[in-house]
Amino acid sequence: MRTIRFSAAAMLAALACTALPIGARAEDPAPAAPAAAAPDAAAPAPKPDAVVARVNGSEIHFSDVQDAIGTLPEEYRNLPPQMLFPMLIDQLIDRKAVVLLAHKQGLETDPAVVKQVARATDSALQNALFTRDIGPLISEQAIKARYDATLAGKSGEEEIHARHILVASEDEAKKIIAELQKGGDFAALAKDHSTDSGAAQGGDLGFFKKGDMVPEFSAAAFALKDGEYTLTPVHTQYGWHIIKVEERRQAPPPTFEQAHDQIRQEIIQENVKKVVAQAKEGLTIEKFNPDGSTPKPTDAAEPPPAKQ
Repeated sequence: MRTIRFSAAAMLAALACTALPIGARAEDPAPAAPAAAAPDAAAPAPKPDAVVARVNGSEIHFSDVQDAIGTLPEEYRNLPPQMLFPMLIDQLIDRKAVVLLAHKQGLETDPAVVKQVARATDSALQNALFTRDIGPLISEQAIKARYDATLAGKSGEEEIHARHILVASEDEAKKIIAELQKGGDFAALAKDHSTDSGAAQGGDLGFFKKGDMVPEFSAAAFALKDGEYTLTPVHTQYGWHIIKVEERRQAPPPTFEQAHDQIRQEIIQENVKKVVAQAKEGLTIEKFNPDGSTPKPTDAAEPPPAKQ
């Protein structure tokens, strides 16, 4: 069963077009809605459970309108209430009518629909649990406390300033190393032979941290002393490298603003792992092969069955 997704914003845009009187322009002030169609700014705020429409006896509440507003893009949320409210009421009525028709036709028992509803329920429950248990732990105070304890006032990560020459084969890299050992200039050889985009700058990579480069490259580069170059070619997914380290320095620690989002993500990930571990306590968990059979000790070494 194919699922067709309708954009709330697109539906609202269509409603907005039909809401304008004939001959009116989009930039013209919106006509005032009837008094009963939209909340009066001077009146007390409606209660969330206030019934604002009924469709065949099925109620639509003011809270449903508020929820619908929250799903809209910013430009629609900023529409005048006297325009936005009646349009959303119409949209919610249309949606309710379509849902009632789907029920009338028995689609709630369609296996694909049952699966989608189950997935949506599982997702909502998971998000509710994480929001309740983890949300309070990622306050600005918690993020600042983590920053103060782990980064503020500490030495930054080591960085090196290096150059490299990138070529396609190990033999070519060895020939360039031989030229260097005869007194060849590294930057000049990089300009002549390197296939990297920085060849014109003599292979200059500037300063970088260990995590900025692929592991093989970083391991070789950070093992060198200032002024040294690799005596054997370094192989990575990009080709064969000769690397020379120019100098080292300690980078300054990141500011709170620079580290904020990373720390926030770390706190979330740590606590998600805790919640998942807690959820799995006492559960009986079984894993099976793609065909449903019980795994054998050798199954990990076997490829999955080919698709027919």
